[in-house]
Amino acid sequence: MLHSNTERVVVGDKKKYKYKLNIGYEKFDILDIENNFKKSDSFLHNERNKIKKIDNFVVKSFKIPNIFNKIIYTFFKDSKAQKSYQNSLKCGIYAPKPVGFIEYNKLNLLTKSFYVSENFNFDWTIREFLLNNRNSKRKTVFKEFAKFCYKLHQKNIFHLDFSPGNILIKQIGKKFEFKIVDVNRMKFEKMDKKKRALSFAKLWAENEDLEIIIKEYQKLYQNEGLLELALEESQKHKNRVNFKKMIKRKLRRGK
Repeated sequence: MLHSNTERVVVGDKKKYKYKLNIGYEKFDILDIENNFKKSDSFLHNERNKIKKIDNFVVKSFKIPNIFNKIIYTFFKDSKAQKSYQNSLKCGIYAPKPVGFIEYNKLNLLTKSFYVSENFNFDWTIREFLLNNRNSKRKTVFKEFAKFCYKLHQKNIFHLDFSPGNILIKQIGKKFEFKIVDVNRMKFEKMDKKKRALSFAKLWAENEDLEIIIKEYQKLYQNEGLLELALEESQKHKNRVNFKKMIKRKLRRGK
Protein backbone atom coordinates (compact mmCIF):
# COMPACT_ATOMS: atom_id res chain seq x y z
CA MET A 1 0.00 0.00 0.00
CA LEU A 2 1.16 3.52 -0.74
CA HIS A 3 1.34 6.00 2.11
CA SER A 4 1.50 9.79 2.07
CA ASN A 5 2.44 12.19 4.83
CA THR A 6 -0.91 13.73 5.71
CA GLU A 7 -0.33 14.78 9.33
CA ARG A 8 -0.05 18.45 8.40
CA VAL A 9 -3.65 19.21 7.54
CA VAL A 10 -5.97 22.14 8.11
CA VAL A 11 -9.24 21.45 9.90
CA GLY A 12 -12.10 23.93 9.88
CA ASP A 13 -14.85 24.72 12.39
CA LYS A 14 -16.76 21.43 12.70
CA LYS A 15 -19.96 23.22 13.75
CA LYS A 16 -20.31 24.62 10.21
CA TYR A 17 -17.86 22.77 8.04
CA LYS A 18 -14.89 20.46 8.07
CA TYR A 19 -12.10 20.48 5.59
CA LYS A 20 -8.65 19.09 5.02
CA LEU A 21 -5.96 20.22 2.62
CA ASN A 22 -3.04 18.20 1.38
CA ILE A 23 0.52 19.32 2.02
CA GLY A 24 1.46 22.08 -0.41
CA TYR A 25 -2.12 23.28 -0.79
CA GLU A 26 -2.55 25.01 2.58
CA LYS A 27 -3.30 28.30 0.80
CA PHE A 28 -5.91 26.80 -1.52
CA ASP A 29 -9.19 28.69 -1.01
CA ILE A 30 -11.38 25.68 -0.29
CA LEU A 31 -13.85 27.77 1.73
CA ASP A 32 -14.95 29.46 -1.50
CA ILE A 33 -15.18 26.23 -3.49
CA GLU A 34 -19.00 26.11 -3.40
CA ASN A 35 -19.31 29.60 -4.91
CA ASN A 36 -16.67 28.84 -7.54
CA PHE A 37 -18.44 25.60 -8.38
CA LYS A 38 -21.74 27.40 -8.94
CA LYS A 39 -20.09 29.97 -11.21
CA SER A 40 -18.32 27.42 -13.41
CA ASP A 41 -20.08 25.92 -16.43
CA SER A 42 -17.16 23.63 -17.31
CA PHE A 43 -18.88 20.31 -16.67
CA LEU A 44 -16.95 17.05 -16.92
CA HIS A 45 -19.86 15.03 -15.53
CA ASN A 46 -23.42 16.16 -14.88
CA GLU A 47 -25.49 13.43 -13.32
CA ARG A 48 -26.16 12.44 -9.69
CA ASN A 49 -22.73 13.68 -8.64
CA LYS A 50 -21.47 16.66 -10.60
CA ILE A 51 -17.87 17.25 -11.67
CA LYS A 52 -16.45 20.50 -13.00
CA LYS A 53 -13.03 21.72 -14.07
CA ILE A 54 -12.09 24.96 -12.30
CA ASP A 55 -8.75 26.45 -13.38
CA ASN A 56 -6.30 23.54 -13.14
CA PHE A 57 -8.39 21.61 -10.63
CA VAL A 58 -11.24 19.12 -10.81
CA VAL A 59 -14.04 19.54 -8.27
CA LYS A 60 -16.57 16.83 -7.52
CA SER A 61 -19.82 17.85 -5.83
CA PHE A 62 -21.57 14.93 -4.18
CA LYS A 63 -25.33 14.64 -4.12
CA ILE A 64 -26.87 15.71 -0.81
CA PRO A 65 -27.64 12.43 1.00
CA ASN A 66 -31.08 11.46 2.26
CA ILE A 67 -31.81 11.80 5.98
CA PHE A 68 -30.73 8.24 6.75
CA ASN A 69 -27.38 8.66 4.98
CA LYS A 70 -26.90 12.08 6.55
CA ILE A 71 -26.90 10.37 9.93
CA ILE A 72 -24.64 7.56 8.71
CA TYR A 73 -22.06 9.91 7.13
CA THR A 74 -22.15 12.32 10.07
CA PHE A 75 -21.71 9.84 12.91
CA PHE A 76 -20.67 6.43 11.62
CA LYS A 77 -18.87 6.57 8.26
CA ASP A 78 -16.58 8.94 6.42
CA SER A 79 -18.32 10.95 3.71
CA LYS A 80 -17.72 10.12 0.06
CA ALA A 81 -15.71 13.34 -0.27
CA GLN A 82 -13.46 12.35 2.61
CA LYS A 83 -13.09 8.79 1.31
CA SER A 84 -12.14 10.15 -2.12
CA TYR A 85 -9.43 12.26 -0.50
CA GLN A 86 -8.10 9.49 1.73
CA ASN A 87 -8.14 6.87 -1.01
CA SER A 88 -6.41 9.18 -3.48
CA LEU A 89 -3.62 9.69 -0.97
CA LYS A 90 -3.25 5.93 -0.62
CA CYS A 91 -3.26 5.45 -4.41
CA GLY A 92 -0.37 7.87 -4.82
CA ILE A 93 0.77 8.28 -8.42
CA TYR A 94 -2.04 6.09 -9.75
CA ALA A 95 -4.75 8.73 -9.16
CA PRO A 96 -4.83 12.49 -9.82
CA LYS A 97 -3.16 14.30 -6.93
CA PRO A 98 -5.62 15.11 -4.13
CA VAL A 99 -5.92 18.73 -3.03
CA GLY A 100 -8.53 18.45 -0.28
CA PHE A 101 -12.17 18.05 0.65
CA ILE A 102 -14.81 20.04 2.48
CA GLU A 103 -18.06 19.03 4.18
CA TYR A 104 -20.88 21.39 5.15
CA ASN A 105 -23.20 20.73 8.05
CA LYS A 106 -26.74 21.91 8.73
CA LEU A 107 -28.51 21.09 12.00
CA ASN A 108 -25.37 19.11 12.89
CA LEU A 109 -25.84 16.75 9.92
CA LEU A 110 -23.81 16.44 6.72
CA THR A 111 -25.32 18.20 3.71
CA LYS A 112 -23.05 19.27 0.84
CA SER A 113 -19.55 17.94 0.28
CA PHE A 114 -16.85 18.57 -2.31
CA TYR A 115 -13.63 16.78 -3.27
CA VAL A 116 -10.85 18.61 -5.12
CA SER A 117 -7.96 17.11 -7.08
CA GLU A 118 -5.43 18.34 -9.58
CA ASN A 119 -6.63 18.15 -13.17
CA PHE A 120 -5.20 15.25 -15.15
CA ASN A 121 -5.34 16.42 -18.74
CA PHE A 122 -6.21 13.05 -20.26
CA ASP A 123 -6.72 12.22 -23.93
CA TRP A 124 -9.13 9.30 -23.58
CA THR A 125 -10.75 6.90 -21.19
CA ILE A 126 -10.27 3.18 -21.76
CA ARG A 127 -13.87 3.11 -23.03
CA GLU A 128 -12.89 4.62 -26.39
CA PHE A 129 -10.54 1.72 -27.07
CA LEU A 130 -12.96 -0.94 -25.85
CA LEU A 131 -15.67 0.36 -28.18
CA ASN A 132 -13.61 1.12 -31.28
CA ASN A 133 -11.96 -2.01 -32.69
CA ARG A 134 -10.56 -0.02 -35.63
CA ASN A 135 -8.29 2.13 -33.49
CA SER A 136 -4.71 1.35 -34.46
CA LYS A 137 -3.46 2.03 -30.92
CA ARG A 138 -5.86 -0.26 -29.10
CA LYS A 139 -3.63 -3.34 -28.74
CA THR A 140 -0.73 -1.23 -27.50
CA VAL A 141 -3.04 0.57 -25.07
CA PHE A 142 -4.47 -2.74 -23.80
CA LYS A 143 -1.00 -4.14 -23.18
CA GLU A 144 0.14 -1.00 -21.38
CA PHE A 145 -3.10 -1.01 -19.41
CA ALA A 146 -2.38 -4.59 -18.32
CA LYS A 147 0.96 -3.47 -16.88
CA PHE A 148 -0.78 -0.60 -15.10
CA CYS A 149 -3.33 -3.00 -13.57
CA TYR A 150 -0.56 -5.28 -12.38
CA LYS A 151 1.15 -2.37 -10.61
CA LEU A 152 -2.14 -1.43 -8.93
CA HIS A 153 -2.72 -4.96 -7.73
CA GLN A 154 0.85 -5.37 -6.48
CA LYS A 155 0.24 -2.26 -4.35
CA ASN A 156 -2.92 -3.92 -2.97
CA ILE A 157 -5.18 -1.34 -4.65
CA PHE A 158 -8.62 -2.81 -5.36
CA HIS A 159 -10.90 -0.32 -7.16
CA LEU A 160 -14.48 -1.49 -6.62
CA ASP A 161 -15.80 0.51 -9.59
CA PHE A 162 -13.11 -0.22 -12.15
CA SER A 163 -15.38 0.73 -15.03
CA PRO A 164 -14.21 2.16 -18.39
CA GLY A 165 -15.10 5.77 -17.60
CA ASN A 166 -12.99 5.69 -14.44
CA ILE A 167 -9.75 4.83 -16.24
CA LEU A 168 -8.06 7.87 -17.80
CA ILE A 169 -5.29 7.73 -20.41
CA LYS A 170 -2.81 10.34 -21.54
CA GLN A 171 -0.35 9.77 -24.36
CA ILE A 172 3.15 11.12 -23.75
CA GLY A 173 5.29 10.52 -26.81
CA LYS A 174 4.99 6.81 -27.52
CA LYS A 175 4.06 5.97 -23.93
CA PHE A 176 0.69 5.96 -22.18
CA GLU A 177 0.00 7.19 -18.66
CA PHE A 178 -3.01 5.89 -16.74
CA LYS A 179 -4.92 7.28 -13.75
CA ILE A 180 -7.94 5.98 -11.84
CA VAL A 181 -10.75 8.27 -10.68
CA ASP A 182 -14.02 7.96 -8.74
CA VAL A 183 -12.04 6.39 -5.94
CA ASN A 184 -14.41 6.72 -2.98
CA ARG A 185 -15.24 2.99 -3.24
CA MET A 186 -11.98 1.09 -2.82
CA LYS A 187 -10.28 -1.56 -0.74
CA PHE A 188 -6.61 -1.82 0.10
CA GLU A 189 -5.85 -5.45 0.71
CA LYS A 190 -3.80 -8.35 -0.58
CA MET A 191 -4.93 -9.18 -4.11
CA ASP A 192 -5.32 -12.91 -4.67
CA LYS A 193 -6.17 -14.41 -8.06
CA LYS A 194 -9.93 -14.18 -7.48
CA LYS A 195 -9.81 -10.45 -6.68
CA ARG A 196 -7.51 -9.77 -9.63
CA ALA A 197 -10.00 -11.48 -11.93
CA LEU A 198 -12.92 -9.58 -10.36
CA SER A 199 -11.22 -6.24 -10.92
CA PHE A 200 -11.48 -6.71 -14.70
CA ALA A 201 -15.19 -7.65 -14.68
CA LYS A 202 -16.63 -4.12 -14.81
CA LEU A 203 -14.66 -3.23 -17.94
CA TRP A 204 -17.49 -4.82 -19.95
CA ALA A 205 -14.83 -5.88 -22.44
CA GLU A 206 -15.33 -8.26 -25.32
CA ASN A 207 -13.66 -11.62 -24.66
CA GLU A 208 -11.09 -11.02 -27.40
CA ASP A 209 -10.05 -7.70 -25.84
CA LEU A 210 -9.95 -9.11 -22.33
CA GLU A 211 -7.73 -11.92 -23.59
CA ILE A 212 -5.19 -9.38 -24.90
CA ILE A 213 -5.18 -7.60 -21.53
CA ILE A 214 -5.00 -10.71 -19.35
CA LYS A 215 -2.36 -12.47 -21.46
CA GLU A 216 -0.10 -9.43 -21.10
CA TYR A 217 -0.91 -9.24 -17.38
CA GLN A 218 -0.13 -12.96 -17.08
CA LYS A 219 3.45 -12.35 -18.24
CA LEU A 220 4.00 -10.43 -15.01
CA TYR A 221 1.68 -12.31 -12.66
CA GLN A 222 2.68 -15.84 -13.71
CA ASN A 223 -0.25 -17.60 -12.08
CA GLU A 224 -2.12 -20.12 -14.20
CA GLY A 225 -5.87 -19.91 -14.71
CA LEU A 226 -6.29 -16.15 -14.46
CA LEU A 227 -7.62 -15.77 -18.02
CA GLU A 228 -10.35 -18.37 -17.57
CA LEU A 229 -11.34 -16.88 -14.20
CA ALA A 230 -11.38 -13.32 -15.56
CA LEU A 231 -13.58 -14.34 -18.51
CA GLU A 232 -15.93 -16.14 -16.14
CA GLU A 233 -16.24 -13.15 -13.78
CA SER A 234 -16.71 -10.79 -16.72
CA GLN A 235 -19.62 -12.87 -18.03
CA LYS A 236 -21.18 -13.12 -14.55
CA HIS A 237 -21.10 -9.33 -14.26
CA LYS A 238 -22.70 -8.87 -17.68
CA ASN A 239 -25.40 -11.40 -16.78
CA ARG A 240 -26.18 -9.62 -13.49
CA VAL A 241 -26.44 -6.20 -15.13
CA ASN A 242 -28.55 -7.49 -18.02
CA PHE A 243 -30.86 -9.30 -15.60
CA LYS A 244 -31.40 -6.12 -13.57
CA LYS A 245 -32.14 -4.18 -16.76
CA MET A 246 -34.67 -6.81 -17.83
CA ILE A 247 -36.44 -6.62 -14.43
CA LYS A 248 -36.58 -2.82 -14.63
CA ARG A 249 -38.05 -2.96 -18.17
CA LYS A 250 -40.73 -5.40 -17.00
CA LEU A 251 -41.57 -3.23 -14.00
CA ARG A 252 -41.88 -0.14 -16.21
CA ARG A 253 -44.18 -1.98 -18.63
CA GLY A 254 -46.28 -3.19 -15.71
CA LYS A 255 -47.02 0.32 -14.46
